[in-house]
Amino acid sequence: MTKYAWMYRLGLTPWERYGPAVGAQLGALLDRETRERPGTPGRALDIGCGRGQFTPELARRGWEAVGVDVVPQAVEAARRKGPAEVTYAVGDATDLESAGLGTFDLLLDIGCFQGLDPDQRAAEGRGATALAAPGATLLLLAFGPSRYQRLVEGVTQAQIEAALPAWELLTVQAAVTDGLGWPMNRTAPQWYRFRRTTG
Repeated sequence: MTKYAWMYRLGLTPWERYGPAVGAQLGALLDRETRERPGTPGRALDIGCGRGQFTPELARRGWEAVGVDVVPQAVEAARRKGPAEVTYAVGDATDLESAGLGTFDLLLDIGCFQGLDPDQRAAEGRGATALAAPGATLLLLAFGPSRYQRLVEGVTQAQIEAALPAWELLTVQAAVTDGLGWPMNRTAPQWYRFRRTTG
């Protein structure tokens, strides 16, 4: 996790360049969640929110939006950017329960999970499960493994599912690659949509 703190300090945030392309696709995915959910949208958590690139999109679509990130500098930048109705907290994706955030109807992870080792991925899965309300949805965007694994982290579908045993995989959808430079554009990013099982 400390590498991200250093990257923010140095101004090296290549993942933010991917934002505009992902944002349009994310909007369509969030609209689907709103259509399929009875009543008004509930609470939504953006795991690994960084400087709040995507968290405001949740609020714009009626969710009570919360962003959490382990890097205080990123969280402070997100708070300054606003909007005021979005809540940001410093917290570790691998220890979500200790952040005291409450429960959520929608959990969003764009590129955080893929940077974790197997134990950390399992820990994020346990935390997401603990914070999920009955029937909650998890939307996860991750790069797939590639020959450039030492430069760009990625995970397989099997690795994702192994970390989320209490969730049912509903859909897998190719993510756009616009704005991704080499070698990230060789990683076949995917959107994974999960539903929290009741068992």
